[in-house]
Amino acid sequence: MPEVTATIQSVAVNLGSRSYTVQVGRGLLESIGQEVAARLPEKKSCAVITDSNVAPLYSEIVLQSLRAAGKVAHLITVPAGEASKSLMSAQTVCGEMVRAGLDRKSFVIALGGGVIGDLGGFCASIFQRGIPYVQVPTTVLSQVDSSVGGKTGVNLPDAKNMVGAFHQPVHVIADVATLDSLHKREWNEGFAEIIKHACIRDAAMLDLIEAVAKGTGDVAELIRQNIAIKAAIVEADEFETKGLRALLNFGHTLGHAIEAAAGYGTLLHGEAISLGLRAAGWLSVKKAGLPQSDCDRMISLLHQFDLPTRLPAGFDTQELLRITRMDKKFETGKIRFVLLPKMGDALVSSDVTEQDLMDALDEVRR
Repeated sequence: MPEVTATIQSVAVNLGSRSYTVQVGRGLLESIGQEVAARLPEKKSCAVITDSNVAPLYSEIVLQSLRAAGKVAHLITVPAGEASKSLMSAQTVCGEMVRAGLDRKSFVIALGGGVIGDLGGFCASIFQRGIPYVQVPTTVLSQVDSSVGGKTGVNLPDAKNMVGAFHQPVHVIADVATLDSLHKREWNEGFAEIIKHACIRDAAMLDLIEAVAKGTGDVAELIRQNIAIKAAIVEADEFETKGLRALLNFGHTLGHAIEAAAGYGTLLHGEAISLGLRAAGWLSVKKAGLPQSDCDRMISLLHQFDLPTRLPAGFDTQELLRITRMDKKFETGKIRFVLLPKMGDALVSSDVTEQDLMDALDEVRR
């Protein structure tokens, strides 16, 4: 994987009393205790929630740093994988927090990828009716997307992220050194969200993505730019009531359905979103006037990160539509589908029909 710079950079997420900072750099885990102590000086005990893949790599560094800063830290480890993002797992984690003696004056560290960030944040939002938490994302996907914005939650068997809460972290530490331990498939899946951000908000970033694909781009700078895009959208529409934050769902309507239909964990989140991006790009050409050359460039980038653009055999169209109807992006039975009129500019359309979705799925099968 490409080398990244050692410069520590910060991105502010300005949300009034819920504002926080995202730190991006290399070697930040060792100082997590100092950072937490500065922001939560009165909080003495915490749960470090992580998974069975991340715990052997980074939990001891985090625990030692917290304890050196005077915090009483308890490690809670769940099995790695999307299956842990469930109500049953949330119940188990909260039960362990109770047994560890945590209370309303405690806090949570969510150490891991998107599953842990969502699960840990959700447990923090419901434990004792809400306690603070710090996001420590360890994958490309979680650093550029899920760790910022305060969306926490778990899946139901047929519906992704259906149970959750808005609960902003008090701090986010994105240590790019943790990306060195990712397998290639995990590394690549994060670029589905990065490509999505460029498509909806910053077409100029496509050049940097292509440079990273070739091994010549600055990964830390790319991550910082993505966090800044996500932060700006969240600042403008924190609770997704104005339509702007919905733009982040480009490629997700069918992507989530494909992920659920495959069985959580069969396709990685970014892989399912890649398929959704191809479908959304095709619909953008047909319905919003996106130049075919722009759609082709997006698909080419997905290929450069070995992300799938062809729907595997075995997916039933009617089953995918059934799952899609349960998605949060449906309102009063109508689809709110994100389209691109041009690269770097997105809109939410109510003109996409179920027949359009069926046609898009047919296209992605080819």
